[in-house]
Amino acid sequence: MPERPERRTGSAGRLRASGKQAWKGGRRAAGAKPSVSMKKRANAVILSAILVAAAALIVNLFKIMIVDHDEYIERANSRQFASITLPAARGSIYDANGTVLAQSATVYRIFVDPGLFRREIAAIEEKNKKVAADSAGKVGEDGQPVTPDLVNTEELRRDLVQFLAEQLEIPEDKISEALDKQDSRFVVLKPKVEKSRADKIMDYVGHIQKTGSARVVSLESVSRQSDTKRYYPQNELAGSVIGFVDNDGNGFYGLEAYYDSNLSGIDGKTVTAVDANRNEMPYRYSKTYPAQDGDDIYVTIDMTLQTYLENAITDMVDTFQVANRACGIILDAKTGAVRAMASVRGFDPNDPYAIYDQLTQSQIMLLPEGDERDKAVAAARETQWRNKCVTETYIPGSVFKVFTASSGLEENAISYQDRFFCSGEYPMAGKPEPFHCWKRRGHGSESFEEILTNSCNPAFISIGLKLGADKFSRYFEAFGLTEKTGIDLPGETSSVYISRNRMGDIELASSSFGQTNSLTPIEMVTGYAAVVNGGYLLQPYVVSKIVDKDGNVVQSNSKTVRRQVISEETSAEMRRALRAVVENNGGSNAYIKGYKIGGKSGTAQKVVKGVNERDWEYVASYCCFAPADDPEIVMLIMADEPNRKIDYYGSSVVVPYSRSILEKALPYLGYYPEYSAEEQAKLDVTIPLLIDAGIEDAKSRLTAMGLKCDVIGDGTSVNSQMPITGSVVSKGSTVLLYTGTKNEEQKTIVPFVVGKKMSEAQELLEKAGINYVAKGAAADRSDVKVLLQSVPAGTTVDKWSVINLDLGSSDESG
Repeated sequence: MPERPERRTGSAGRLRASGKQAWKGGRRAAGAKPSVSMKKRANAVILSAILVAAAALIVNLFKIMIVDHDEYIERANSRQFASITLPAARGSIYDANGTVLAQSATVYRIFVDPGLFRREIAAIEEKNKKVAADSAGKVGEDGQPVTPDLVNTEELRRDLVQFLAEQLEIPEDKISEALDKQDSRFVVLKPKVEKSRADKIMDYVGHIQKTGSARVVSLESVSRQSDTKRYYPQNELAGSVIGFVDNDGNGFYGLEAYYDSNLSGIDGKTVTAVDANRNEMPYRYSKTYPAQDGDDIYVTIDMTLQTYLENAITDMVDTFQVANRACGIILDAKTGAVRAMASVRGFDPNDPYAIYDQLTQSQIMLLPEGDERDKAVAAARETQWRNKCVTETYIPGSVFKVFTASSGLEENAISYQDRFFCSGEYPMAGKPEPFHCWKRRGHGSESFEEILTNSCNPAFISIGLKLGADKFSRYFEAFGLTEKTGIDLPGETSSVYISRNRMGDIELASSSFGQTNSLTPIEMVTGYAAVVNGGYLLQPYVVSKIVDKDGNVVQSNSKTVRRQVISEETSAEMRRALRAVVENNGGSNAYIKGYKIGGKSGTAQKVVKGVNERDWEYVASYCCFAPADDPEIVMLIMADEPNRKIDYYGSSVVVPYSRSILEKALPYLGYYPEYSAEEQAKLDVTIPLLIDAGIEDAKSRLTAMGLKCDVIGDGTSVNSQMPITGSVVSKGSTVLLYTGTKNEEQKTIVPFVVGKKMSEAQELLEKAGINYVAKGAAADRSDVKVLLQSVPAGTTVDKWSVINLDLGSSDESG
């Protein structure tokens, strides 16, 4: 039979067969080949892994090239390029006349490289070993062994630390700690070091040589970097307006902060390519982007007016021991430009962290060291930095009555010819106690001018009620008293007031005489300007223009009328009435001979926490304007919490200082006195030059001027006089004439005349042999007394020298 061909098995059979052969005891037989399906599975796994890796790579590339592109470019640049910052020069600040208020100058940052210092010390010690080795066994010309010229590194370090501590005025421990640092190559010892002192330090570290030694050591580990320092040449003048910069040169308060972006400019830089070792590559690989220096700022403040304002307020704060600071503003009535602005006590921007008020500083030093003292220091700094004119509110009291009066006139609720009656109180339904007039027995029948002069609360309550809450609130808003003024200073706060929907008759009554609502001084003076300038509410501003380094004006501010609140006619009537307040009854406390001034004082009560949880303090203020017929300036001065044991009325605390400012400011602004015939007859007298004149001639000249004389000595001519030439005295004063050989000067002691009627003061002064000049209210008024004397009682002065007396009434009138 033919041979039958071998039977073939299928793939499954082969697998089964091979499986039997390949797997024995759960193990794959050695040398067995993988099947096709296994290869496919393996290939699929590998392909999947490759795809996952590729996807991850693509995602990562996308993240690097797209998402994190800028970061990696920056990293690459940081390795390939080095840059040096070119700081922009900060712009200067100038007053209205070009006087520098703030300016930057080059100073230096003194630093140390601790690692380099250690290497320099090690190099010196190595040199010591070599010098010692070279000197070993050598004999000098004198036959003695040669002493090696060694540098004592411990002594060098000690002397360096002592020198730096002395020059930089920092503790030696701080310098030693910096030299020992292990993790830094740049440790600043002190920033803002003046050039002269930095030069002295660099001269020292560049040439250290001990006496008797020929070796000179130069340390490069102590070095300097140029920096800038902000200087304020006017010191504390206008400090709260100008502000200051922090340690990094950024504006921190005042104009420095508000206009920081204009003043700071934009830093430049030089970018240089570097090799792998961070060494700079040739010049063609560098590029410089120059700095854009900051712009200069010109402010509307006139430092002469600022000086008048701050000096007067400072004297007031000292005299009346004002507890919660004081402030003042001189505003251009026609444009809204701030001509002067002061907060007292303030601070010196050159050293802003020092507590400027000595009383506060002494109280802080009594506190135990630690958190309590630190908190007190922080609070005191914050207080002195604040511009009280814009960041704090106060209750204006009777100064506010100008708004009630002008609103009543504008709405025809009253007229200039109306009569008012004051019984001393104003009862109201729902109020247990009536509103009282400060003059409890009442003023009786009064004219419109008299209710302002007398500051009569019941009369103004009646005006407020005639207006009604709707119209009163409408004018309150129209005068800008419900919103910020928009002045270009940081930190302006909002007023606190009774809104229309909360105002009943009692709230309306108290609001109408200025006792309820709390305003910022800048709101008050801006609204007051609208009352007297024709009715126009202006936006106040401090910066007149901003100028770049090429002289281009990049921004300017000018008059901005927000709205007209009252008519020209009503404004004219208010100017007339407020001028009468100053001039009625022979002149008020603010009266200045030859000038037309209008104004209104105020005395407000404020609730403070006391022994019984509630206690009263007072706010004294005065707002005035000049010339009264065509106002150029409006001035507000406010004293927050004068010592009530001394005095607290606006008429006696603030008005005399306001008058003293106007006496200087008006001639400075080009306004000179124009005397009436009555004023001319009462003018004070200027002492003439009498030295070398014959006695009889001197006597006759003095008699013709309405003056008396007292002759000392038996000579025939005058060789000395008191008061000196140019002194101003009242008529009837005495001039002391010295004759013949030099005589011993006559002395006297100043008596205390504050609170005395003028007749009593005059008698005391004449008895003491002292001349005087009286200013303010008419001396013959029954309610007038001496408010201030320029020379303290008990002071020894030359006989017949001159003191100034401020006369006036001390009450809520005026």
